[in-house]
Amino acid sequence: MRLIPVTYLSSYLLSLLGNSIAGVAFPLIVLQITGSALSAGTVAAATAVPAVLAGLVMGVVIDRINRRTSSVVTDLVSAASVAALPVVDMVSGLNLGWFVLFGIIGSLGDVPGMTARDALLPAIVRHGGISSERLMGIREGLGAVALLLGPAAAGTLMVLFDGSTVLWITAATSLAAALLTLLIPYRVGAVAISGGEVAPGGSWTQLRDGWRVLLRSPFLVATTMLTVATMSVLASLQGLVLPVYFTQIDQPGMLGFVLTAIAAGMLVGAGCYAVAGARGRRRPWFVAGVVGTTVGVGVIATLSSVWVVFAGAFVVGLASGLFGSLMGVLMIERIPEGMRGRIMGTQNAVMTAAPPVGLMTAAVLTEYIGVEVAAAALAGIGLVAGALGLFARPLRHLEPEPTGDAELAVSGA
Repeated sequence: MRLIPVTYLSSYLLSLLGNSIAGVAFPLIVLQITGSALSAGTVAAATAVPAVLAGLVMGVVIDRINRRTSSVVTDLVSAASVAALPVVDMVSGLNLGWFVLFGIIGSLGDVPGMTARDALLPAIVRHGGISSERLMGIREGLGAVALLLGPAAAGTLMVLFDGSTVLWITAATSLAAALLTLLIPYRVGAVAISGGEVAPGGSWTQLRDGWRVLLRSPFLVATTMLTVATMSVLASLQGLVLPVYFTQIDQPGMLGFVLTAIAAGMLVGAGCYAVAGARGRRRPWFVAGVVGTTVGVGVIATLSSVWVVFAGAFVVGLASGLFGSLMGVLMIERIPEGMRGRIMGTQNAVMTAAPPVGLMTAAVLTEYIGVEVAAAALAGIGLVAGALGLFARPLRHLEPEPTGDAELAVSGA
């Protein structure tokens, strides 16, 4: 494998690992310093809305400047926002206000950073001498590694070091990701705009044009809706239903093993796609991903035993590895190059905002009816989403389009 894809994938892993560590360690540090669970919830809520808004509007910037630069800047923003906290702690001491302020600043780099890395993918394929199937399979596998190692690393660091030291380590991962991205040649990040794409205009005009292309493409609408529904169901199971279930059976420690089972399944699924994804037609991979996710969610939702839940989690991970890899390949091919920032920024923002809605719905059902009903409702939503995905006309033909991805997406074919 050439240096360009190796550098990109290494940077991606470090950035994702840093986010994974921060996702576990940050609330614990807030809780340690403020002594209030409400404070931890306040920080999470305060950072959610800016992250979504940044994802929506920063896509215009990502489509205007070099995408390698965009990726580096967003990682530096994340690193600086985390590193500022221990500095403030040394100077004046931390309180809730500081956590909210730098949490908001850091959130401005989260979704745009994800979008910038996604926008770089076609260039990595072109310049890196690697197929999109192999690249996406490896990337999904690295995501599973981060999911597996991040929480364990966060727990270990919190035991070995104080909160400020953990924050320095977390900031260092984002800084290292930025430095690695700088090793990618500048020319690779240049925005290539084909003649069939929408002409440049003002910021609002460009943002509106990106949304128009997204909403007028049945394929992009269908894949976005399917992904959002799946993510909402999985986030609700993982973030609410399963914690309640394991608490009720007096085995709360087992929740972490569910993440392990999902990550292990993702590694297997992504590995299979990286090796064999370019062979044969794509429809069987798509069907396997959708059916596997639906079946896995249904198995988890039975809540019949711990081992059944683990088995369902592994199946979900396996199917997610296949589905996520294939979707990444399709996004590389079907989104116009000059609009990747705007379209993928909107997709990522929606995918960031949707899971909390699912969590709230599951919380209401669990509180007033019962966790079994909430699990069954989520399984039902997953079943409907899977059925719609399998029978949706825009998702029947998934092979490369000879007419070109930009023309396809703009025309909505």
